Amino acid sequence: MPATKYYPPPAFAFSVGVSSASSPVLSGSIDAGFQDVSGIDSSVEIVELVEGGLNTHVHQLPGVTKHSNLVLKRGYVTQKSALADWAEQSVGSTLGSPIVTQTISVFLLDANGNALVTWTFLNAWPVKWEVGPFDSTNSSKVLTQSLEIAYSKVYSTLQGSSS
Repeated sequence: MPATKYYPPPAFAFSVGVSSASSPVLSGSIDAGFQDVSGIDSSVEIVELVEGGLNTHVHQLPGVTKHSNLVLKRGYVTQKSALADWAEQSVGSTLGSPIVTQTISVFLLDANGNALVTWTFLNAWPVKWEVGPFDSTNSSKVLTQSLEIAYSKVYSTLQGSSS
């Protein structure tokens, strides 16, 4: 039987959803359209242990698993936005009220719009909200905003493969 050719999915076909216990996933809304998602990574910290009495090598042992913050970037939204309200409540907080965490899902899509892989970020909350830059020398550039989000845990789910 001949082997099936595999083609990696394109990086431009993705969707983002934000949800909490009290609100459904905001897929398809203005708050689900992003031009760039980054920070989906993890690494294991290396703990070096020097062998007592031997100077020939150092043991490298696995330590804590770390991950970057998730960064969502989109064109600046000038309409009412639940995502912007959440970011303002968290980033602009004086901690007079508790920070509300959400679950964020990033979906890698196939050519038909079906999810191939889903990354789910638990207990997510905004830590940085940035607008700009403004640039008067480039009339075709869109004003952007980015939202940097910390989270406690991420897991990925393989949905299937496109045919």
